[in-house]
Amino acid sequence: MTNTEIAKKVIEALGGRENVNSVAHCATRLRVMVKDEAKINKDAIENLEKVQGAFFNSGQYQIIFGTGTVNKMYDEVVALGLPTSSKDEMKAEAAKQGNWFQRAIRTFGDVFVPIIPVIVATGLFMGVRGLLNALGMTLPEDVTTYTQILTDTAFIILPGLVVWSTFRVFGGNPAVGIVLGMMLVSGSLPNAWAVASGGEVTAMNFFGFIPVVGLQGSVLPAFIIGVVGAKFEKAVRKVVPDVLDLLVTPFVTLLVMSILGLFVIGPVFHVVENYILLGTKAILNLPFGLGGFLIGGVHQVIVVSGVHHIFNLLEVQLLAADHVNPFNAIITAAMTAQGAATVAVGVKTKNPKLKTLAFPAALSAFLGITEPAIFGVNLRFRKPFFLSLIAGAVGGGLASILGLAGTGNGITIIPGTMLYIGNGQLPQYLLMVAVSFALGFALTYMFGYEDEAEVASEATTERLADEAVTGTVVAPSEGVIQTPIVGDVVALSDVNDPVFSSGAMGQGIAVKPSQDVVYAPADAEVTIVFPTGHAYGLKTANGAEILIHVGIDTVSMNGEGFDQKVAQGDKVKAGDVLGTFDSAKIAAAGLDNTTMVIVTNTADFASVNPVASGSVAKGDAIIEVKA
Repeated sequence: MTNTEIAKKVIEALGGRENVNSVAHCATRLRVMVKDEAKINKDAIENLEKVQGAFFNSGQYQIIFGTGTVNKMYDEVVALGLPTSSKDEMKAEAAKQGNWFQRAIRTFGDVFVPIIPVIVATGLFMGVRGLLNALGMTLPEDVTTYTQILTDTAFIILPGLVVWSTFRVFGGNPAVGIVLGMMLVSGSLPNAWAVASGGEVTAMNFFGFIPVVGLQGSVLPAFIIGVVGAKFEKAVRKVVPDVLDLLVTPFVTLLVMSILGLFVIGPVFHVVENYILLGTKAILNLPFGLGGFLIGGVHQVIVVSGVHHIFNLLEVQLLAADHVNPFNAIITAAMTAQGAATVAVGVKTKNPKLKTLAFPAALSAFLGITEPAIFGVNLRFRKPFFLSLIAGAVGGGLASILGLAGTGNGITIIPGTMLYIGNGQLPQYLLMVAVSFALGFALTYMFGYEDEAEVASEATTERLADEAVTGTVVAPSEGVIQTPIVGDVVALSDVNDPVFSSGAMGQGIAVKPSQDVVYAPADAEVTIVFPTGHAYGLKTANGAEILIHVGIDTVSMNGEGFDQKVAQGDKVKAGDVLGTFDSAKIAAAGLDNTTMVIVTNTADFASVNPVASGSVAKGDAIIEVKA
């Protein structure tokens, strides 16, 4: 199946172009904003060639094609008439989707995901330092100081990073945000860790009764300060005259928010943060590994729900407080089991398409991205997914029993080994990964997948997909005329021009454009190109003389908004661009852009019959001519 054929089936299974608001893509997925999720034929899409999985999340229907392929498929669906949007526009639209809790969790993700790389790097530096210590190497004092700079700086200035990122997400000036965040950890304030240690350093008393310390390592207070600060800055900017904005807005924002942050928001939410941290640790420290069993069992379900970014906040809190992260090992167990279940499906199936899908998806999981495994394989066949949850729960419980805790977050399984080299836990980590893999593979291989059922399911799905796809394209032949316009079919009799609607010019069909491009409807010779660019005449090899007339009475525009790309006498292939037009200018002129496609020598043929209805895409047949 060609990319164009796959794209046509994708569009039909999405419910047609009329059910699509916009389409964009990322590195691996086609991201589609649809009007009605119920109109999507999900089985048909998931069983199409080159589709590695599909799922609905964050207001988007995301179709996984993989790196490289997704770019080609995006070009195809756009050429077939799907409206486009930038990833930022789609992200803004998706942000409106879901309930308040889902939107809040997505916001946490938007804030903390950009910070993760520096936390990962810091964790790796800790691992290297721990490894050197484990090897009994005594480092010179200046080298030791340097390693402390590498491992401690990110956590010391963590509030600055959080406020910066929060300002960025909520529309404030990130530069103001980072300065405000750094004020919270100013060297002029008592260090929070020094005060907490109970030594000589104590909190400062402002105005004689407000105890104030720096917010080193704080996450939640910095996040709240960032939210309030960004919104306050935007409010100030609305009332400050433009000529004074550069001076007044940052001054007022920093003055007011530093007071609120140090004296109100910081102290209050620092207490809240401590309770959250205590609750998290209480779950992680449940006896007999129950905390790990629970988290390992539900983690991948949370990934499916799209609210897994909540773990970013908790992991960063744990790292800031203790410089270790027990969540990492538990999450690694869940992800390892997911990848193992995918490997089991790939090993057991005799379906070549499923094999080529399963093994790359499993590799992606072992590198830390489980969505292709979840949506492309395991969740699609249900049992592998749920059996992987059992394996993940057992692996997570084992991680808790072994006391595993990484020195960072954001990387798992294969790359995650770096977080356990320096703390002496690498053997236990590898044991946990091995157990999670073995159990996930064994359960799925023995109980989770039967190839015969899959083959039957594939056949049934293909049949349903064929039944679901409407507007079947007539096989190309000399007697087939393809649509020169992407859009919606209009019966010729309904055209608001008696010359065309009466059939006086010949039989044919009309299309209401959704794209402003005119394509060659067949292999033909260009016989007429009107100077105004609003009409073209072509003659096919079997003698059909075709008139393409863009709009009604558009000759009166004298070529304004039209641009022809061919000349009389040119030989064109079906699908070549003949010209373009501007529907907005046609509408501004008070005219109709409905485009007529007429076989002007209808009398020379036994029959000239329209064969299309609904929406038509590039390459779709619209008229069949029989000699």
